[in-house]
Amino acid sequence: MIRLSVAATVISVMVMIVTLAFASGFQKTISDKVFSFWGHIRIHNFEAQRVSIAEETPITRNDSITNLIKTFPEVKSIQAYATKNAILKTSENIEGVLFKGVESNYNFRNIDKFLVKGKWIRFPDSAYSNEINLSESMASQLKLDVGDQLLIYFIQSGGASPRPRKLTIAGIYKTGIEEYDKLIAIGDLRLIQRLNSWSEDEVGGYEIFLNDFNEMERISEEIMYRLPIDLKSSTIREIFPNIFDWLYLQNKTIAIVLIIMVVIATLNLVTCLLILVLERTRMVGILKAIGAQNITIQRVFLYHGSLISVMGLIGGNLLAFLICWLQQKYGFITLPEDAYYISKAAVNIIWWQVLLVNIFTFVVCFLVLMIPTLIVKRIQPVRAIQFR
Repeated sequence: MIRLSVAATVISVMVMIVTLAFASGFQKTISDKVFSFWGHIRIHNFEAQRVSIAEETPITRNDSITNLIKTFPEVKSIQAYATKNAILKTSENIEGVLFKGVESNYNFRNIDKFLVKGKWIRFPDSAYSNEINLSESMASQLKLDVGDQLLIYFIQSGGASPRPRKLTIAGIYKTGIEEYDKLIAIGDLRLIQRLNSWSEDEVGGYEIFLNDFNEMERISEEIMYRLPIDLKSSTIREIFPNIFDWLYLQNKTIAIVLIIMVVIATLNLVTCLLILVLERTRMVGILKAIGAQNITIQRVFLYHGSLISVMGLIGGNLLAFLICWLQQKYGFITLPEDAYYISKAAVNIIWWQVLLVNIFTFVVCFLVLMIPTLIVKRIQPVRAIQFR
C-alpha cells in the first residue's frame, strides 16, 4: 500500500511539473517567434481606422525615437522598417505578399534560427538591394529556390499600374507561424522608399526590442507620452491579439490539470492512511492498553504519511526533470506544426514554479495526513484488540 501510494504521488508531482514546463515552453517559443519577427513594440503613424498589418503612412526619422534606447534601459534595440503590398509572379503561379523592407543595421540575429536555406539579403553601399527572402511555403508554392529570380509587382496607391522589379532569392526562412510564412517577404527598405517616392528620412515605422517582454505594456505606455501627437506606440500583443489570446487559453488547461492532480494526490494519501489505520487497529488497541497516548500513536502514522509525501516529491521531481531533459535533447514528443506553430513540444522549466509545486504539494499532503490519524483517538482498546 505504501509503495502504491508513493508511486501515485510520484506520478501526480511529475505530471504537474511537466505540465507547467511544457506549457511555459510552448508559450515562450511561440511568443519568441512573434517577437523576433516584429519586435515587442512598434511605433507608427496614428491612424484610427488602420488594420494591424498594412502599408504605413510614412513618418520622418526622429531622433527622439532612436534616443529611447538611452532613456529606457529596458530597450535593447530600435530598427526602422516599412511594408508594401506586392504580387510575386512566376510562369506558373502568382502569390500575394507583404514586402517588409529593413535597413542594413537590421539585427538578423533575432531571426537567424528561422533561416533554413541560403542567407539573408545583402545591402550594397549605393542603390537598393536586388535580393529578397521568401518563406519556405511561399517558395514551395512558386516552385522557387535560392538563387532563382522572380518578378515582383508592387501595388501602387491611387490606382496606378503595379511597378515590377526583378529580384533574386537570397535565402528561405520558416517560422512555422502561418500568418507570417504565407504573407511576409523581406527586402530592402530603400526599394520601398524609391517605389513610394519617399525621401531617405521617411520610413514606415520603428520596431523596438526589449530585454524583457513582460515590460511591453508598461514601456509602450511610457513611450506613448514621449512621442509626437501624430505617432502611436503599440505592443505586438495589440497587433496580433488572436495569437496571444490563444496562448493565454493554455493557462486554463494548466489550471485544470493541476487541480486534477492535487485532488488525485489528496485522495490517494487519505485512502492510503485510512487503510493503514484499519490494518493496524489491533496494534493501536494494544498500544493504548499498555498506556500509549493518542499523540504518540498518531506520530507513527504521520511518519509513514510524511515518508510517502517526501519520497513522492523526490521521485516526482527526478522523473519530471528526466522527461524534460529527454524532450529537450531528443524531441520525442512531436506536434503538427500547421496547428501549433512548432514541430515538437518545447520545454521551459521555471524554478519558482517547481518550488511552488513542491511546497504546495507538501503542505496539502501534511494537512491531509491529519484527517485519518484523527480516527486513532476514537479507537477503544477493548474493541480494537478483538478486531479481525
